[in-house]
Amino acid sequence: MKKFISIALTAILAAGTLAGCGGAPAASAAGGASSAAPASAADTSSQESTTAAKGTITIGASPTPHAEILNKVVKGILAKEGYTLVVKEFTDYVQPNLALESKELDANYFQHKPYLDDFNKQKGTHITSLGPVHYEPFGIYGGKTKALADLKDGATIAVPNDTTNEARALLLLQDNGILKLKDGADITATQKDIAENPKHIKFQEIEAAQLARAINDVDLAVINGNYAISGGLKVSDALVVEKDTSLAAKTYANIVAVREGDEKREDLKALYKALTSKEVQDYITKTYAGAVVPLTQS
Repeated sequence: MKKFISIALTAILAAGTLAGCGGAPAASAAGGASSAAPASAADTSSQESTTAAKGTITIGASPTPHAEILNKVVKGILAKEGYTLVVKEFTDYVQPNLALESKELDANYFQHKPYLDDFNKQKGTHITSLGPVHYEPFGIYGGKTKALADLKDGATIAVPNDTTNEARALLLLQDNGILKLKDGADITATQKDIAENPKHIKFQEIEAAQLARAINDVDLAVINGNYAISGGLKVSDALVVEKDTSLAAKTYANIVAVREGDEKREDLKALYKALTSKEVQDYITKTYAGAVVPLTQS
């Protein structure tokens, strides 16, 4: 009997020793270190996604320079803050405002405030400005006529066909002695406001995006800065340009537009901050050689 008890105790002690050497570490490996590590990684991933992903901002823009600025500079700035920027390009001045009004876009970036104000009035839209970003000097570009001094009687000059940009073109032509507007004519001027036209100039109204293409069919063309660029022209090609210290620089600054009521959205404030950053200002100055001029924010 004593011998049997002794053998049994020996067996129990051996089993306990085996459990201590192999069982406990195995359980620790399965339920301790290796199970804890994935849980920690999952928690870290969750925390990173929370801080990194703040949402998507969809913005409409003209291809040049607006979409270029957004894609090449602003998108990266916003990504660091957790925002994904989606840029949709438009080649006209109407659809990006309609798309913003219908909530297909969060913002757009292509127009100046006089154009926006006129658009709201004409279309009944509810769009407002977050603020100015840059200024694109209008230029008078030579077509069949290569110098203002060579402009002949009865020549044809192409101008934008939308109200505010046509007025701007007429004001630039007046500044250079080609015509004279009635007293008090301003950014709402039309051809009806022309008081003197000594050279009997004929005006051809063309959609702004098509002006550069039409330049060889007219004597002169007054072209928006961004459409001059996209049409392969340079500011140095212009016979004259608006001065960056002029009233036009302030009046016709390109803005970030949003729907009324969205002005305080954090994502849109981040968008505007990025567009007016030093990185964007430096990019504009280096890239567009005077055809686009950044506006320093006060």
